[in-house]
Amino acid sequence: MTYPLNPVVLDAPGKHTATVIWMHGLGADGNDFVPVVPMLGLPADHGIKFIFPNAPQRPVTINGGMVMPAWYDILGLDFGSRQDEEGIRGSQTEIEKLIAAAKAEGIPADRIVIAGFSQGGVIALQTSLRHEEKLAGVLALSTYLALHEKLEDEANAANQNTPIFMAHGNYDPVIPFRYAEQSRDRLKQAGYEVEWHSYPMEHQVALEEINDIGNWLKKQLP
Repeated sequence: MTYPLNPVVLDAPGKHTATVIWMHGLGADGNDFVPVVPMLGLPADHGIKFIFPNAPQRPVTINGGMVMPAWYDILGLDFGSRQDEEGIRGSQTEIEKLIAAAKAEGIPADRIVIAGFSQGGVIALQTSLRHEEKLAGVLALSTYLALHEKLEDEANAANQNTPIFMAHGNYDPVIPFRYAEQSRDRLKQAGYEVEWHSYPMEHQVALEEINDIGNWLKKQLP
């Protein structure tokens, strides 16, 4: 199978029965979360294929226009500042292609989890809430809800009850904790089921969080 976005792929041990599509953050690449998988405490024959796509190279405004792997441009650090809607939607389209590729391998949508950290988490939420078939779940790590004012108009009812695992560091200097709380509250206001976790960390992933993610995945992809 040839996938879009040139991903790093970890094939499923045992029979392939589920897929996790996991997006990295700004400036990272598809290898970023590969070392996390063995730490999740999954059964030896868990049957989950992990796909870690690589964001395209693009100039990022807040970094002085420097070209780097990015799912979209960041025009300002304020939660209410103008957003790169075109870039966000373009990445959403690419992740939809990855979902289609997973389905072409015989994995139904309700055995697919969409995950992402930081910018990748933005795209995970953007894509999952608008996807036309029910997904297994969404992992939104150290991130926020973009284009939130368009959520009700664009959300697909198929994923209204899809479990969302949302986690954030209390001391995050990149995406302030209050932005994550506002995003969580906005999702709950729209009727979504959000499992909320906070950790005494900055813009990173902590061991306790990895354990919680592993337990959540075992529940969503038994």
